[in-house]
Amino acid sequence: MSAVVNPAALQCPAPLDAGDRVQLGHGSGGRLSAQLVAQHFLPHFENPALAQLADASIVSVALGDVAISTDSFVVQPLEFPGGNIGSLAVHGTLNDVSMMGASPICLTAAFVLEEGLSLAVLDRVVAEMARASREAGVPIVAGDTKVVERGKADGMFITTTGLGVIDPNFCPGPTRALPGDAVLVSAPIARHGMAIMAAREGLSFESAITSDSACLIPLVNALRVRKVDVHVLRDPTRGGVASALNEIAAASGVGVEIIESALPVPADVRAACEMLGLDPLYVANEGVLVAFVPEAQAADALQALRSHPLGAEAVRIGTVVAAHPRLVALRTALGGTRVVDLLPGDQLPRIC
Repeated sequence: MSAVVNPAALQCPAPLDAGDRVQLGHGSGGRLSAQLVAQHFLPHFENPALAQLADASIVSVALGDVAISTDSFVVQPLEFPGGNIGSLAVHGTLNDVSMMGASPICLTAAFVLEEGLSLAVLDRVVAEMARASREAGVPIVAGDTKVVERGKADGMFITTTGLGVIDPNFCPGPTRALPGDAVLVSAPIARHGMAIMAAREGLSFESAITSDSACLIPLVNALRVRKVDVHVLRDPTRGGVASALNEIAAASGVGVEIIESALPVPADVRAACEMLGLDPLYVANEGVLVAFVPEAQAADALQALRSHPLGAEAVRIGTVVAAHPRLVALRTALGGTRVVDLLPGDQLPRIC
């Protein structure tokens, strides 16, 4: 007996021709995402703050500069090992504001709820959101709720906006990377994306992979207190470490070289990636930061990160170079070199 396949169920996240419709790959954080922003958003919303294209924009107000960032969360499943869409929405936006060196002071939250959503699920999501907000010391001060028809919102979508105050003495930015900078990561990579994948597909591994979703404010503060001249901070969410490094290299006009053997990939995550044919460099993180710091301060920066449990496993993974500007190169374990480019589509859709 032959199987009947519904053509409407067949989707490709990275079609050869995106055509005139939004594709799944447009949400990947890779090349299609960049094209979507450049061609369909920036021409209409053009202004100096948005043109920074950073995790959060710097806006001048009467009392000084502030950072503001907004993000929508559409993750499936709504609950996963290590968190849920509520805590993820708080962590994700606070981290974006923090990556500009700002101190977050408040959040807003907007909910799109689907008819038929379990109120018990909603209560768990909101409770986790409140817990994450309290632990970060950043209140949710405004919000909005809409309800749409059954089948229109995958249960729940959340949009959060964060506001933070800029410290004029601590101003990392995406264009500040310089040749000679050390490239650091604060924790093992690829846990969040693989936790979502396992929960979504009902996959079982020898050990449970949990999301690394966490608020990175303490790590940023540790670098600030140590007076490290941090040139760039970035939280490598969609598109993973590879996409974050490519964005920084392009914005600063520098090259980046990373060492494969230095990449902190947990054994269970590496095994899961190999089994599924995924590259952990492109898998999303939600509790990791990438820092570019002067070579002379690399040891101090690592010590500062390791002083907090979230950064206990911080390591150096590479160096900024003047060669091959705007490109990221990886030195393989076999002694070769390969280019680490932006993915045209998405390895794992709907992870944040």
